[in-house]
Amino acid sequence: MTLSSPAPHQQAVETTDAVVVGAGMYGCYIACLLREHGLRVVLLDRADKLLTRASYANQARVHNGYHYPRSVLTALRSHVNFARFVSEFRPCIDDSFQMYYAIARQHSKVTARQFERFCLAVGAPLSPAPASVTARFDPAMTEAVFAAEEFAFDARKLADEMRGRLEHHAVDTRLGHALTGLAQADRGLEATWQSAQGQGRLATRFVFNCTYSNLNRVLELGQRRSIPLKHELTEMALVAVPPAMKAVGVTMMCGPFFSIMPFPSRGLHTLSHVRYTPHGSWRDEPGAPLTHRHDPDAFAQTSRFPHMVRDAARYMPELAACQHVDSLWEIKTVLPQNETDDGRPILWKRDAEWRQLVSVMGGKIDNVYDLEAEIATLLAEDL
Repeated sequence: MTLSSPAPHQQAVETTDAVVVGAGMYGCYIACLLREHGLRVVLLDRADKLLTRASYANQARVHNGYHYPRSVLTALRSHVNFARFVSEFRPCIDDSFQMYYAIARQHSKVTARQFERFCLAVGAPLSPAPASVTARFDPAMTEAVFAAEEFAFDARKLADEMRGRLEHHAVDTRLGHALTGLAQADRGLEATWQSAQGQGRLATRFVFNCTYSNLNRVLELGQRRSIPLKHELTEMALVAVPPAMKAVGVTMMCGPFFSIMPFPSRGLHTLSHVRYTPHGSWRDEPGAPLTHRHDPDAFAQTSRFPHMVRDAARYMPELAACQHVDSLWEIKTVLPQNETDDGRPILWKRDAEWRQLVSVMGGKIDNVYDLEAEIATLLAEDL
């Protein structure tokens, strides 16, 4: 199998057991899981490379639970999955820096004591930062600073790893192939696709919709009921940091604050800010037409880095020396019910009528293991 080579034009309907739409981390992982259960799998993506969208354009954080004091379930799942993800994807992990979590004196939704109790409850390692580190923060703005155990992943190495897994599992991977239609068929469902070389039809038992911000676009192709989702155009600033910051990551908790940490695939740091990273938002509502394009290049992209760094430097003055190099733009998608608690559960939703059509959306790459039980249950029910 050659990942980058499209399949030839097919006149007849091909048959397979499962079609996975979307070659991000979740789509690739599901495709491999299905092959481990003995299913024939076709993986489609309109892009010509793996993991090019939301799986790449994010902060590349391997979560250990600290980020979610308002969603204990998300924190626990992150902490449970952390060690496994780091071990399994060790060649893709950057653990060469020290992560610190700081608590703001004002406007934080947790106090230092509450954060300590939360980390103890979920089992996430936490200790007071050395005095030399605490001294780098403005004491008038910062209540406490803690050393934490959290790493980053190299998105390009992760894409190479998943390419190897797809080849090992003999997944029929078709990049540069856009899904153009969904319909019911005798065998279950029929998916149509189009590429630069032609078009084709796939009769399949299952379709897994793993297109993240485009979930409802895929459902629309089959005239299925859309899922309530909130979308944001987001900017992750890529910055060159002062020498003393190169082996450091910082997250200021927990409210309208910032986070800065290494982004291994570019040799830079990402700088995000709860207030300035989102550049606008909209919602998909069931029964309402989809009015927005879910392509970040369709929007005006004026960086807010000056606002991000100016506010971050109020807490950690040395950040004022950060230099803006580039920005990662992406459409971030969340479930509306998790806006208040910041939780990131995996969406696993079977269509009400087409039960073999499953929409899947993960908020964090390192929680991909939660799919294993869902896949096993689905296949057991379908026997």
